[in-house]
Amino acid sequence: MWSRRKEEEYTPRQSDHTPTPASVSSKEGIPMSTSMPSRNVEPEPFRPSAAAASIGKSVSIKGQIMSREDLYLDGQFEGTVELQEHRLTIGPNGSVQANVKAREVVVVGTIHGNVEASDKVEIRKEAKLVGDIRTARVAIEDGAYFKGSIEIIKQDIGKQAPPMPPAAPQPVPVRQQAAAVSSNSATITEAKR
Repeated sequence: MWSRRKEEEYTPRQSDHTPTPASVSSKEGIPMSTSMPSRNVEPEPFRPSAAAASIGKSVSIKGQIMSREDLYLDGQFEGTVELQEHRLTIGPNGSVQANVKAREVVVVGTIHGNVEASDKVEIRKEAKLVGDIRTARVAIEDGAYFKGSIEIIKQDIGKQAPPMPPAAPQPVPVRQQAAAVSSNSATITEAKR
């Protein structure tokens, strides 16, 4: 069993009850490391912003969507989508067969149709977009599928300074023109001699 001497060696002190970040005392009095073994962390699933209107993955719609707020579409949709000043997000389960107009479009699911965004189009790594894109900026992640054309438009054209007009030729005073003509004629007469 335990001898008194061993018991004194293992008697916990009050400072031993407060764990330090580097080690923790176990029942046996042996320090243990608090660091967790590293593991591969899978990326978090895509989540819509809390302020966006949402169409769930079990919803199927045919028609036209016009919205004055951000929209998260994770279901089936066929028709046209128009969110002129807002963001459209196609969720991972979303399947859209429509022409889309929005300020910003984020594709995590599938779109079959043309996409026009005044600000930006993002195609995430598991996404599929078949159609033409017309936008100011585009980001396509590695692994995404895209088939179509991209037209980059200039953003905020009205806010840029107008282009400089071409420099107009400066008028030459009449006296200098006459002097130039007379010197040329003198050169010509010398060449004839």
